[in-house]
Amino acid sequence: MSEWTIGKVFDAVAGAVPDRTMTVCGTRRRRFGEVARRTRKFANYLADNGFGAHSARGDLERWECGQDRIALLMRNDQYLEVMIGCLKARAVPVNINPHYTAHEIAELLARIEPGAIVYHRCFGPVVAEAAPAGVRALIAVEDDSGTPQLPGAVDFETAVAEGAADPVIDTSPDDLVMLCTGGTTGRPKGVLWRQGDMYVASLNGADHESADPVRELAKMTGQVWFAASPLWHAAGIWTSFAGLLAGQTIVAYDDRDRFDADRALATVERERVSLMTIVGDAYAGPLVRALRAGDYDMSTLMAIGTGGAATNPVYRHELLELIPHALIVEGYGSSETGGMGFGRSARGAEVDRFALMPGGVAVSEDRSRILRPGDQEIGWAARTGRVPLGYLGDRDATESTFPVVDGVRMAIPGDRAGVDADGTLRLLGRDALVINTGGEKVFVEEVEQVLRALPGIADALVVGRASATWGQEVVALVCPDSTGADQVPTAAQLRQSCRTRLAGFKIPKSIEFVTEIRRLGNGKPDYRWARGRVGADIAEEMGAG
Repeated sequence: MSEWTIGKVFDAVAGAVPDRTMTVCGTRRRRFGEVARRTRKFANYLADNGFGAHSARGDLERWECGQDRIALLMRNDQYLEVMIGCLKARAVPVNINPHYTAHEIAELLARIEPGAIVYHRCFGPVVAEAAPAGVRALIAVEDDSGTPQLPGAVDFETAVAEGAADPVIDTSPDDLVMLCTGGTTGRPKGVLWRQGDMYVASLNGADHESADPVRELAKMTGQVWFAASPLWHAAGIWTSFAGLLAGQTIVAYDDRDRFDADRALATVERERVSLMTIVGDAYAGPLVRALRAGDYDMSTLMAIGTGGAATNPVYRHELLELIPHALIVEGYGSSETGGMGFGRSARGAEVDRFALMPGGVAVSEDRSRILRPGDQEIGWAARTGRVPLGYLGDRDATESTFPVVDGVRMAIPGDRAGVDADGTLRLLGRDALVINTGGEKVFVEEVEQVLRALPGIADALVVGRASATWGQEVVALVCPDSTGADQVPTAAQLRQSCRTRLAGFKIPKSIEFVTEIRRLGNGKPDYRWARGRVGADIAEEMGAG
């Protein structure tokens, strides 16, 4: 059996269906054959300017990278094209969250040490402020923002035009892809994936003997997949490349403006989308409200995939009622694991557990053994087999997150979980978010799920706050549903409702109403904001007293 690189698989698909639309973003449409040529030319431009692989994988530790990194500070338009071109050049594309501050981006770039930055022109001022000294090239992508190009930068179209049509650079399955984590619970890290592993573990690929199966699959497909979530987020990358490498057309949300549910639904209708992917409540809530208020033809939409953040069961239920023929597929995974499990809900048959995918397991709390179905212990969600090598430049974190258990190397990203008797995964939440109160552990996601399901509540976040009595106490930030302002429950009513679903120690000691629950640009909850909000309130109370 032979391992494959993403570029080689893509070229096989493009050779089979060259005239099929590959990507749609706003008014821009590109075909597979066209992109295959453009990415080859961009790869040769990069190679001619010294970018590529400089050390053999076997000579490096798991947390080391012997290839040039190229940071992508981009919106969705042309993101996939730039990423494929980097991979074909044996350079490592690195996703950068454009919603970070210039200071945060500067810190991340200092750790990544990119040789080049590809950026949409609107981000030019941030690049000028944040780019580290070692950057050898700046490549600007036109976005009609009118922002001046940075001195010394090269226009992306110029780079493509200057690149040679030949040769095809010989790539290796050991070549890397780096995914920066979302930074939900700490500083973002660069996860190092071998391309050969990522293709199989996360992109529905296999170790094919030849390109024939790839070409045959591409000829049989041609559905339209809509990545409503940002492409610089791991979920968007997984969805897009899994689709592209099977010959599907990928619609990317035109994210020059904030997410607009009506515009997203109009896109589903116009492009006849069969699969749409979103990131939890930040997308599900607006979609439910737009479907209630509007009249959209959703007849082609067979599935909505959601992952990366929790989806309110109320929203899941309403989506199934509003689009009764569709499935809601809730995925569980991370930058460190790829897809690990899924829960497939249909109208009248909703689930709240995850069926494990190949390699998905749970290990004991001491990480010494794999949990079996029906074990009562709460352990850690994990993946075996094709997992990342480690975190760039961080030996300790690499050995902690990617340990060897029972002689098998695993990825254990930090989610607490158990395995039910039927073998499904019961996910409890991130260990970094656990609240220790009065000697008991509270998983914030469990409390959030109960609060979000209550009438009159649109969203909620739960964090821990220092307490002289309990060590930590549970505090909830709650956003009422603006469509039913006259039916907003009081804090006392919310606490009473929680008592029917939660043990007493899990019930929030304090509930604060807010006008908005802040989320990161990728749709994930902003727990740092929530902790800051709670801390600021404490400071104000102390000052007032």
